[in-house]
Amino acid sequence: MSDLYDQEKTESPTQKRLEDARRRGQVPRSRDLSAAAVTLAGGLGLYGVGQLLGGRMLSLMRQSMSFTRDELLQPERMLDNLGDAALQAALGTAPLLGLLLAAALLAPLLIGGWTFSSTALAPDWQRLDPVAGMGRVFSARGLLEVLKSLARFTVVALVAVLVLRHDFNAYTALGSQSVRTGIAQALSLCGEAFILFGGGLALIALVDVPLSLWQHTRSLRMSRQEIRQEAKETDGNPEVRSRIRRVQQEMSRRRMMEEVPRADVIVTNPTHYAVALRYDEQRMRAPIVVAKGADLVALQIRRIAGLHSVPIVEAPPLARALHAGCALGDEVPARLYAAVAQLLTHVYQLRTARRRGGPLPELPHIETPADL
Repeated sequence: MSDLYDQEKTESPTQKRLEDARRRGQVPRSRDLSAAAVTLAGGLGLYGVGQLLGGRMLSLMRQSMSFTRDELLQPERMLDNLGDAALQAALGTAPLLGLLLAAALLAPLLIGGWTFSSTALAPDWQRLDPVAGMGRVFSARGLLEVLKSLARFTVVALVAVLVLRHDFNAYTALGSQSVRTGIAQALSLCGEAFILFGGGLALIALVDVPLSLWQHTRSLRMSRQEIRQEAKETDGNPEVRSRIRRVQQEMSRRRMMEEVPRADVIVTNPTHYAVALRYDEQRMRAPIVVAKGADLVALQIRRIAGLHSVPIVEAPPLARALHAGCALGDEVPARLYAAVAQLLTHVYQLRTARRRGGPLPELPHIETPADL
């Protein structure tokens, strides 16, 4: 049962899966949102600049249909006139076309962002499979698309009926107006109708956008096995990572042990902890911890210190404080200055006594802060 549950896609997609899907061109998209944006933009454009656009097109048509006898006898002049008329028409409609292009490009960015994938351009031959195609048609997703299409048709039909009923007199009056006035009025009426159509499509988009986001996330859901496999591919095999950590720890321990012979003193617990300190008055502001460890590592520190005649001093409170409060390479904290100074003074006196052959000094009571 556990294996079957692991294979079920019940987990939310990881960030890596979402990024991989985006690289393949799989991003949430809402056709209803794009249709509503383009329709509203076209309606606003026609309503705002319809009169100006109609006047320009009418003037262009009159100018293009007026020829002199010399122009009719020269075909090359006619071609030049046709090119000029096409350029003027393109410039006249450029604001409206630019508005439609901006709406078509910006609307998808609202939910899926900008993406370009060459993978999405490659042909998918599986889509030509008739069996798979019938499966998509009669699936829950296909039924949902049918319902959305019916909703679009219903909204557009209702809006069309309302527009015709509300502006019927205005439409019938177009035939009695002058050409220039009639064209301007017709474009304004079309703009109003498109704005109403776009508003109806926007209502459908309010439902379609969350639905598209949910469907996109649902299509990328993962099983627990897929999440574990992705973690292995991303971070590496756990056994390999564990081995790398062991090797790194061993290398760090080896470098630490190489510093023990250069230490001035080893502070011990006496058996559980060992901390090696070094102090160079000319180069250091305070003594630093060059090695530390517990149990077996502490034993190895003491063994190496004994082989190189590094003084070993038993000061359990100080050893515990240094081991707990200092990392390798750290300076001794200020609250332990007095205790470490007593310890180093004893070590220097011990060296002097051994060099001169005098009696060895006794270890004084090392004062350590009570909270340590």
